[in-house]
Amino acid sequence: MKAKKVPGTISIFKAIKSLLSLTDVKASSFDDDFADNSQFSLSDPYRFHAWVNIAVNILARNVARAKFCIYKGGEEIVKGPLFDLFRRPNELMSRFDIWKETTGWWAMEGEAFWWFGSTYSGGVPKEIYILNPRRMIHEISHNVSGLPDCRGAGKNCRWYYQSDMGLVPILGDELVHFRDWNPWDEIRGVNPLIALNLELTQDFYANRANSHLLRNNAVPQGVLKTEQAIRPEEADAIERRWLSKYGAESSTRKIAVLGKGTEFQAITVTPEAMRFLDIKKWNLYAILARYGIPPRVAYINDKTTSLSGQDSKQQHTAFWEFTLIPLLNQFESILESQFFSRFNLREEGKFFLGDIPELQTNETEQSKRDIAEIRAGLRTINDVLRERGREPKPWGDVWFRDKNLIPVDGSTEGKSHE
Repeated sequence: MKAKKVPGTISIFKAIKSLLSLTDVKASSFDDDFADNSQFSLSDPYRFHAWVNIAVNILARNVARAKFCIYKGGEEIVKGPLFDLFRRPNELMSRFDIWKETTGWWAMEGEAFWWFGSTYSGGVPKEIYILNPRRMIHEISHNVSGLPDCRGAGKNCRWYYQSDMGLVPILGDELVHFRDWNPWDEIRGVNPLIALNLELTQDFYANRANSHLLRNNAVPQGVLKTEQAIRPEEADAIERRWLSKYGAESSTRKIAVLGKGTEFQAITVTPEAMRFLDIKKWNLYAILARYGIPPRVAYINDKTTSLSGQDSKQQHTAFWEFTLIPLLNQFESILESQFFSRFNLREEGKFFLGDIPELQTNETEQSKRDIAEIRAGLRTINDVLRERGREPKPWGDVWFRDKNLIPVDGSTEGKSHE
């Protein structure tokens, strides 16, 4: 593959910057591996599927809540080039934006790209831009064994950004590639929803059919029926009287007249329709499960209990412990290998989670656990005081039995202590 030349009057920076503002999204690799080409396949579920859009935004905005900090020798760095870089990656992006967009692309495409900008010439970058993975093209080079050699800093892999003016070459040293494991491609990430193609397609057709039904009112909500036969003019008269009393006639509101001595019978939901609703419910939970989002984090509640109850708090905590924290750890690992180690930096980047309310332990519950562990002999009173940042007691290193307050070493000293 040969890269097309970009006109000299237009810099690479301007070409990429114009692409970053594009709203047109081309088809992704969502249906490349499994979909039958003879059938419809949803190419951009983030645009066309409401729950995919909701799930991706839940992930993105919650990851962005975690503060990314720079540490050196265990101490947080609050000034300097690295601090400024991650606080404001470029003139149009904040520290919140960079992690929200990185997570968004990760959740939609299984990968994300950081680009160091058109002015980058080596060393620690001064800017970071997020590129659209759907426009990234790679050219694989092979080593002497014939295996692909496109890992690490990307020196043996050629990258191109597909712009409207041609292919813009980008060196591997100018990128950080966040990539989730892909069993079908050794270089690129994979759309996480690839196995849910049928579920998403079902929902798309169902929603489109419902919209068509609402627009055209193809099936009446009820009928006026009788066992007697009536003439057409009589049916028209009954219809006019009904409409004059209960609603004006319109293209989206119809009634059906079937005879004299009429009665109204509502059309109820059929068992087939109920099964259809069950399928949509299953598809919803499949999407949330794929993204590791508990139902109540997405404000879904099928029970009579309140969304603000104990179960809801547990699900929000579990969302962080089993979904977001592993994802943040993966981001940290990628940056360690492709950024901090690449530039031989002594600093390291870590997400600080001390300000996340969902991870804050309830003080009452923590006190109960501390008392239980002290009584069981797992910890001493001074162990607990040190964890709380308080001064230890002179007698706090001795364990007392719970019932008779006798020290385990057999001494009587300390019995009078409370």
